[in-house]
Amino acid sequence: MAGLIRRSDIDEVRSRTNLADIVGDYVTLKSAGSGSMKGLCPFHEERSPSFHVRPQVGFYHCFGCQEGGDVFSFLMKMDHVSFSEAVERMAARIGFELHYEDGAAAVDHGNRARILAANQSAAEFFVAQLSSDEAEPGRAFLGARGFDQSAAERFGIGFAPRHGALGKHLRTLGYKDDELVEAGLLGRGDRGDVYDRFRGRLVWPIRDTTGATLGFGARKLLDDDQGPKYLNTPETPVYHKSQVLYGLDLAKKDIARGRQVVVVEGYTDVMACHLAGVTTAVATCGTAFGVDHIKMIRRVMGDVANDNTRGTGEVIFTFDPDAAGQKAASRAFEEEQRFAAQTFVAVAPDGLDPCDLRLNRGDDAVRRLVSTRKPMFEFMIRRQLAEHNLDTVEGRVSALRAAAPVVAGIRDQALSVGYIRNLAGWLGVDINEVGRAVTSARKNEASTPSPSTERSARSNEPAPEVAEHGPSLTTLPTDPATRLERDALMAILQHPTDVGLDYITRVGRVGFADNTLSVVRDGIATSLDHVDAPDWLQRVADEVPVLFSTLVKQLGVAPIPQHAELLASYCKGVVASLLERDVLRRKRDLMGSLQRLDATADPQRYEELQRELVATENERRALRE
Repeated sequence: MAGLIRRSDIDEVRSRTNLADIVGDYVTLKSAGSGSMKGLCPFHEERSPSFHVRPQVGFYHCFGCQEGGDVFSFLMKMDHVSFSEAVERMAARIGFELHYEDGAAAVDHGNRARILAANQSAAEFFVAQLSSDEAEPGRAFLGARGFDQSAAERFGIGFAPRHGALGKHLRTLGYKDDELVEAGLLGRGDRGDVYDRFRGRLVWPIRDTTGATLGFGARKLLDDDQGPKYLNTPETPVYHKSQVLYGLDLAKKDIARGRQVVVVEGYTDVMACHLAGVTTAVATCGTAFGVDHIKMIRRVMGDVANDNTRGTGEVIFTFDPDAAGQKAASRAFEEEQRFAAQTFVAVAPDGLDPCDLRLNRGDDAVRRLVSTRKPMFEFMIRRQLAEHNLDTVEGRVSALRAAAPVVAGIRDQALSVGYIRNLAGWLGVDINEVGRAVTSARKNEASTPSPSTERSARSNEPAPEVAEHGPSLTTLPTDPATRLERDALMAILQHPTDVGLDYITRVGRVGFADNTLSVVRDGIATSLDHVDAPDWLQRVADEVPVLFSTLVKQLGVAPIPQHAELLASYCKGVVASLLERDVLRRKRDLMGSLQRLDATADPQRYEELQRELVATENERRALRE
């Protein structure tokens, strides 16, 4: 690895870079007089421009959100790259060769610029060839998968003709064979002769977050092609397959804005997702999803943990149901703890991948695939359960032994408690039995270094940290949903008799918006047999993880904002409001299912949904009464 970039080189690159040109790739700038330009700030939402750029001094500043800096800080914030990467990128753009403090140069940046330029020329050549007669199999391939010309243009898809056409074209542009071999565009035979690496194939450009073409992925079309189904650019000075994600250049803004990324398995799956409106989809390029990919996604998402809880972002994996897909799911699960974001798995009905799903069932089916994803832990636990016969005692015991280590590996204590409860329900066994199995598995895990721990040691990455102090009332969010959940739990913990066992039991089945309060909910659900006991509050505190016991006690003593004469009705009413919220959610889901269902195709299911909808409405009215 090269040393630090020389300070003089950094200053030179900065002085030779026009900040307005770089910012202009992201923001529409207009003259603001006196050598200043302005536009809408890319770092926050605004209606009138408060983002000012002064090209002569090389600085920008937003008077709305107070963001400011030079060209390097702009790229670091916009493209989520490191300072060194920003400098190197600008050096390559202007053709400036950087020097390092130790005298080394990690990459010849003049050569890097040539490779990027050759790749761009190749990409343009491939696109032009897609309309040729020879490319008919490629157009047929795209059409059969629901992609028209505009889709091909949107993703820069092209066609690589046979018989050395690319090499001949690039030589006319002044590129040497050695340069093209280094770029991975040409291959070299045993006798030293060169040949086009991609021949008779459909070609996808693989770009970095700035849109620069780093390499290509090519799909076999012809029966006499003896190569692999997909052929990618080999490792080059600019292309490292473990450090690129196809589609990230198109998805990065929506990933950062929505804090969600959907990881699919192929180029056509990325296309299908984006065309269906899931514009956060990306895919790996000829390699398994790994640590470097996780680092890229976390950087783009701003994936930061909050104490010992999961982040608010979402990482959604789609896997094929075949053996390869199951293997990919296992690999992804092994790396799950590296994310602060919540991880999910989306498996399409009938095992269709997103491309086939869109082709057979339309864009809405792709969107539903993502919206109906299951948490990664639930997916892995259910995989374990599916391998056992749960109708027998022996099968349930074996299933518990297989699933307990999965639950034991959950670092987030709120999630761990919830999955112990869920696993007990899925198996139909006592929750305490599951808790003991998980505790035992956790002890075994502690005595044996886990693969993730070993990886962290090798990579010098810190293991997930456990917060020293548990949550408290003062650290809870103040949004309306969390406040309602907090107030309902206060009523249950302080006045369980006024609320009533029926309502308290039903709260245990209600989904909570706040993960921290859901731990308290689960503690209450496992203590229902003691709801009338004088030490009710302490029993609930004993059921939750140690770090959460303080919160339980705070909820149990915090003042309830209501006069004594109205206290009983208030307590029951606030819990009823929480239950009504859940009923309304279920009603909305049922109505959505009804709207999507063809009554003539499945009348029995239609009538069933109607009955459920009526029952739900009756439940809502009863709560209001």
